[in-house]
Amino acid sequence: MTMDEVARRGLVLLGCGKMGSALLDGWLKGGLPASTVWVLDPAPSDWLQATGVHINVDLPKNPAVALVAVKPHMMGEALPAMQALGGGDTLFVSVAAGTPLSRFEAAFGVATPIVRTMPNTPAAIGRGISALIGNDAATDDHLALAEALMGAVGQTVQLKDEGQMDAVTAVSGSGPAYVFHLIETLAAAGVAQGLSPDLAMALAKATVGGAGQLAEDSPDDPAQLRRNVTSPNGTTQAALEVLMDADDGFPMLLNRAVAAAADRSRELARG
Repeated sequence: MTMDEVARRGLVLLGCGKMGSALLDGWLKGGLPASTVWVLDPAPSDWLQATGVHINVDLPKNPAVALVAVKPHMMGEALPAMQALGGGDTLFVSVAAGTPLSRFEAAFGVATPIVRTMPNTPAAIGRGISALIGNDAATDDHLALAEALMGAVGQTVQLKDEGQMDAVTAVSGSGPAYVFHLIETLAAAGVAQGLSPDLAMALAKATVGGAGQLAEDSPDDPAQLRRNVTSPNGTTQAALEVLMDADDGFPMLLNRAVAAAADRSRELARG
C-alpha cells in the first residue's frame, strides 16, 4: 500500500487536536488532496474547517488508513465510531500514549493490520520523532506506509517489540517536557546570578535550542561535544562537577525520572 492508494481510497483521522492537526498539516503540505481526508472531531477548529477536508460526515466504506489521534481516556467512546472499518484491509495507526495493540485488536479484530506509534510534540514544527511497532497482521508494506504518514512530522524508528514502547514514551514522548523544564530552570539560575528574566530566558532558549541542533547535526557524539566545550579547570568543568555528580546529579535524576515515566506508561497500558 502506498500514499497513492491512500489518496485513491481515502484516509480517516479520528481526533484533530494538536497531534492530529500537525499530522494533517504535514500530509496536506506533502500533496495529499484534502478531498481524500475524513476527520471525526467533536470540536473542529477554525483551522481544520478551512482545510477543505470532510468533517464529521459519513466515512468511506473501505479507506486505506484510519489514524486514531484521541487521548487514551477517550478511547472507550471514540473507537466504536470506527469499528465498522475493522476486519478488512484498512490499516489502523494509533498515536495514543499508553494504549497497547491488544486494545485495538479487541475493538477491530486480530486480523486487522494495526501500527502503534509514539510521536512527540516537536511534531508541531516538523521536528518530531516517532517510534512504530505493528501487530502480527501488519506487513512490511503497512509499516512502510505508517512510516510515510508519520514522516510528515519528523523522523521515524521501528521497534523490535511492543515492550520497548514504555521506554520510548519515557525518553522521547515525555522528553520534550524535560527539556522545557531545563530551559525554565536554566533561566531561573541566570536570574539568581543577576540577569534580568527576559535576558536569562532568551539565553536559555537559544542555548538549549542551538545545542540540540548541534547534537543532531554533528558527527561527534554528545559526550565528545561536551568535552569540546569543557576547558580544564574552567567554568564549564566547575558546573559539570555538580551536574555529573553520581549521587545527586543529572545521571541519577534523569534515570529516576525516565523510570517513573516508563512505570506510568505500563500502568496506563494495563488500564
